[in-house]
Amino acid sequence: MKSLKHATAFGHARGVRVRELFLKSKMLAITAALLATSPLCRAQVQATSISSAIELARADMSSQRNEIVNATMQLSDKDAAVFWPIYRKYEYERSVVDDSRAAVVKEYAEKYSTITDTDAKSMTERMMESDSREIALKKKYAKELSRVLPATTVAKFFQLDHRLDLLEGMQVESSLPPLWRSQNAEQQKVEQQSTESHNLRQQN
Repeated sequence: MKSLKHATAFGHARGVRVRELFLKSKMLAITAALLATSPLCRAQVQATSISSAIELARADMSSQRNEIVNATMQLSDKDAAVFWPIYRKYEYERSVVDDSRAAVVKEYAEKYSTITDTDAKSMTERMMESDSREIALKKKYAKELSRVLPATTVAKFFQLDHRLDLLEGMQVESSLPPLWRSQNAEQQKVEQQSTESHNLRQQN
């Protein structure tokens, strides 16, 4: 009975720790997104490169990822012995794909106010290529994990992995210039041209 109580308390403590880590990640992303619209943050962005901000967001999530996976999966010693070597290979290959995606994101951040159709087409194709590579990578490692772990454990991991991807994406996106800024500029340009055309017709 004592060991059962200890196991229950330990499981509860792990659950609390996981929730704390998720909450911290969410709060970091939400706070960054809110600050991105403030005058103070805009001044700070001018002093700090967007590239550095993106890498900081990625590093912050990466530093917590292993801890969250470890606390959430709750693997037995036997399962852990086969899971972690495969997971480390997966994480390395996934980081390579993320590097390619981050390169596109940084390029967009640098060019978003003057982006050309050629730039936009290239970025779209490269981003979709990264997405395709990521899907292929997940399928590859789902098969590899399924050879040595129960299907329920594999499914649990990839559900968790997807949620962590979303959190990391939120943090990276919060470092970027808002999409509406360039859209508003384009709309203002169209409205200005319309006004000028209207004024010319009245003068004639």
